Order: sequence, then structure tokens, then C-alpha cells
Amino acid sequence: MENSGNLVVSRLLSFLPEAYQNPITETAIGVFLLLGISAILHFLIRAWIISLITKLGKKANHPWYDAILENKLPQRALFILPLLIFYIGIDWVSQFPEDLLNFFMRLINATMILVVARTIDSFLSTIHSIHLLSSESKRRPIKSYIQMGKVIVYIITAILIIAQLANQSPWYFLSGIGAMTAIVLLIFRDTLLSLVASIQLTGNDVVRVGDWIEMPQFGADGDVVDIALNTVRVQNWDKTITVIPTHKFLDHSFRNWRGMQESGGRRIMRNLLIDIESVRFLSLAEVERLKESYLLKDYITRKLEDVHAYNKSKMTKSSVITNGRWLTNIGTFRAYAYEYLKHHPNTHKELLTIVRQMEPTAQGLPLQIYAFANSTQWAIYEQIQADIFDHLLSILPEFGLRHFQQPSGWDFDKISNNPGFKD
Repeated sequence: MENSGNLVVSRLLSFLPEAYQNPITETAIGVFLLLGISAILHFLIRAWIISLITKLGKKANHPWYDAILENKLPQRALFILPLLIFYIGIDWVSQFPEDLLNFFMRLINATMILVVARTIDSFLSTIHSIHLLSSESKRRPIKSYIQMGKVIVYIITAILIIAQLANQSPWYFLSGIGAMTAIVLLIFRDTLLSLVASIQLTGNDVVRVGDWIEMPQFGADGDVVDIALNTVRVQNWDKTITVIPTHKFLDHSFRNWRGMQESGGRRIMRNLLIDIESVRFLSLAEVERLKESYLLKDYITRKLEDVHAYNKSKMTKSSVITNGRWLTNIGTFRAYAYEYLKHHPNTHKELLTIVRQMEPTAQGLPLQIYAFANSTQWAIYEQIQADIFDHLLSILPEFGLRHFQQPSGWDFDKISNNPGFKD
């Protein structure tokens, strides 16, 4: 085959003018001929391989084939073919200077190492793409491990390429790496910290893609869209993107709302501020009227039995109100609010529901509503919460209660226009 190659080169050389028929021209023709053959074979085989993978992908209907082509795994791997042809065929080129031949050999070897590294890069990317299609991708992201693997591959590649071009053993360069450890640690400090953080975050299942997190230190409040080696990207509710260094998740606290989302209920915790001056005992007429409510019927019946039993044994003088017990409007409203929450179609019945009275303040008597909406979607949750408090605020006057509110300009204007108001 070598003789055939030389014959082809000699035949082509004979077509040139006699002035150009020299060893340098012969070598150049041989090199260009070898490059042409390598390129033609490469493109033909590459087109055939890609066509074959595409057809198999359509027949098998498996996403693996799409991932292989998307990450250009065969395209990069096939670059080794023309390099091998050139590596083998360069010896057939006659009149090639020995020093130049050795340089070309080292250059081809270095290029082969780079092609192998890029092929491994594509292979790792393909693994990541396939992993993203699985149900475990959000719970166990592997992007940071993939990126770290690529960093290691390219570090080794750089050492091998430099060793090949310098015509030295790789161990020659590795022997001095101990002295460069401090520099390497300084350069890759954030990367190493992020690697440790990424392993802890994914290994302990602290953060997943799709989690809603809050990290006020970085202005992050939204969904995690990507967990990489060096950064975690969060898409905030205003559609802005916050990029947080991965290792910062070990240095700062953050809130993950995943538990709320998985529970199927989102907490409602808000206070109704009751005007203390409106708190009083209920009259008999009010008790009878409120007893008609299906939400209060059982409560009032049970409470009246307890009150009558207590008053019968303790209340010797009916005129002394402190000797007995009676129903209060605030207590009855508290019972009503609890039953209302338990019967509301959009509250979570399996999660805690409490209506509790807090310590009185200068702004009134706080009555805390504590329950869970049966939807974790923000818009729906806010609608459920608003509907509940719309009703509770509107029903307060039925119990003779008022919501506390700081005096406004309208209140002062009302007082000043009162005929009984005196300066």
C-alpha cells in the first residue's frame, strides 16, 4: 500500500512543471493527498453513522438516541478516524524530514487525546441528559458530579497534551504538582467548596430542582431551576433569575417550602384584631338567634347545659353576675370561626385547625386563625385565604363585635361634624 501511495504521488508530481518537481513539492502533495483521503472517509462514515442512529431512534422510539445525537457523541468520537488515518499514512509520505515527522506525530497524538477528552465530555453530558428524563432527576440531581467529572477529565487531558508536545513523560509534570498544591487550591477554592456543598445538598436531599426556596440574603424567593457544580439558579416569582454560589447554602440559612408542597396544604395564619370594648356577654335573645346557626347549634346547646348546671349550684343570688357564668360574644365567635373553618370546602381537614385568643395588645385582642388551605398554588391559596377572612370580618357584627382599626381622617372628620362635638 505504501508503494501504491508513492506511485500516486509520483504520478501527480509528473503533471507539474519540471521546476516544481522537487522533494518539498512531493512531500506537500503527499500530505494534502492524505488530508483529502482522511476528510472524505470521515464525512462519509460520519454521515452513515448519524443516519443509522437516527433511523434506529425512530424505530425504537427511545430518548437515548436523541440524547446521543443532541450531545454530539458520535460526531466527536468519529474525529478519531481521520487522525488515525493521518497517523498511519504519514509514514508513507516520502522525503519527510525526521524532526518534522516526530513533531507531526506528537501533534497528532495530542489531538487524539483532545478528541478522546471531548468524546468523554459528550458521553458524560449524554448520561446527564438521560438522567433528566427519569423521575429521580429532581430528587437526585447529578449535574454537579458530571461537571466535576469533566473538570478532572480536562485537567488530565491538559497534562497529557503538554507532556506529549514536550516529549516528556506525564509523570515528569505530576512529580512537581505537590509544590503547586497551594496554587491549585487557591485557584479552585470555590470549585472545591462547591463540590463539597453539592454532595451534601444532593446526598442529604436538602434542595432539589423544582423546590421553592427563600434566601433573603441573596434576594432569592422562587423555584430552583438548576443545580450545578458552582451555582444554583433560582427563578423568582417576578421571573428574575438569582444565581447563588453552591457553597453559600452551607454558610447561610434558607427556607425550603417542599414540605408544604408535598403535604398538599398551605398554612393560613393571620390575626383578627377585636376591639376589646366590644367584648361582652350575650343576651338571651342573641343566644337564641345564634342557636339557629347549624354551625353553632351543638356548641350553644352543650355550653348552655354546662352554664345552667354551674349556675344552679353556685349562683345563690341571680343579681350578682360574678357568681355565675354566661356565654360571651368573643367565645361564641371563636367557636363559630372554628366550625366555619372545619366545614369550609377549601380547607385541609387532615391538618391542624385552631382558633385561639392571643394576649391583648394596644391594637386590640388578637384572635388567631390557624388552618391550612387544601391547595399549595399561590393564586388559589390567596383566594381561599381572602374568602375566609372576607366572611369572618363581615360576620363580626352578628356577634356584637368590632374589628379594631386605628382612627383615620374619615373618623376625625365624622367627629368634627357631629353636632354634639365641642372644642
